Amino acid sequence: MLVSGRRRLLTVLLQAQKWPFQPSRDMRLVQFRAPHLVGPHLGLETGNGGGVINLNAFDPTLPKTMTQFLEQGEATLSVARRALAAQLPVLPRSEVTFLAPVTRPDKVVCVGMNYVDHCKEQNVPVPKEPIIFSKFASSIVGPYDEVVLPPQSQEVDWEVELAVVIGKKGKHIKATDAMAHVAGFTVAHDVSARDWQMRRNGKQWLLGKTFDTFCPLGPALVTKDSVADPHNLKICCRVNGEVVQSGNTNQMVFKTEDLIAWVSQFVTFYPGDVILTGTPPGVGVFRKPPVFLKGDEVQCEIEELGVIINKVV
Repeated sequence: MLVSGRRRLLTVLLQAQKWPFQPSRDMRLVQFRAPHLVGPHLGLETGNGGGVINLNAFDPTLPKTMTQFLEQGEATLSVARRALAAQLPVLPRSEVTFLAPVTRPDKVVCVGMNYVDHCKEQNVPVPKEPIIFSKFASSIVGPYDEVVLPPQSQEVDWEVELAVVIGKKGKHIKATDAMAHVAGFTVAHDVSARDWQMRRNGKQWLLGKTFDTFCPLGPALVTKDSVADPHNLKICCRVNGEVVQSGNTNQMVFKTEDLIAWVSQFVTFYPGDVILTGTPPGVGVFRKPPVFLKGDEVQCEIEELGVIINKVV
């Protein structure tokens, strides 16, 4: 068991930065709570690891949930841009509780075996079509919340993933038009109960992927115009400080545009929908011998997006 607490978290946030820490004018949308505020609020993170600007204080007419914010499109984004450009009070990071940047989306779409090097570690061919599964929205928790080990599983594993957040409704979306439907990107931890994924439930993946707390997201929704190239980002996972996954999103078999085009053949995308785009090699189940999570601390980090830190209890 590792020591927890805000001081510990802030220290880890700074130490975990593998890429430069600096204030930013990038758009980093968050959902948060604070002791002096009633209910969840929308905010702007002032750079990777920075404090929070309260968007609802800047404009009380703004909605207080990310999904409603995204549904209003350019009207609300323009307000956020004005807030970013203004000199506004910043709530210290230590005084706010970060929620997942998106909660209760219509759907959480997941992609299996979507990194070339992850396929190699399993000794399986690279898929010719995207392998799609799902998590229930009830699995989503915040970027620093605990992951609860279910008594039904003894084989809980880690997977760091780039998550895409949809910003505009669409069906039968062409790959060439897909990025117009993207709001931005965030970090996801696709926690996975391998016994239920691989051997139980008829080998259908759903139950092994969707226990409560099995989808930490955050810390921020970084808008697409703030990310230089989502398909060329360093991505890593650490367990108790040890690097267990280290890769790059350039290894993705199917890029964001292709995934949106493929999935939208079957379902309608809505603002706030989340797509988990797959994981690089280094997961516990394919180690010799296999390694699974017990009372550990997992850090999932993606260049330009940030780090999420979840204690496993």
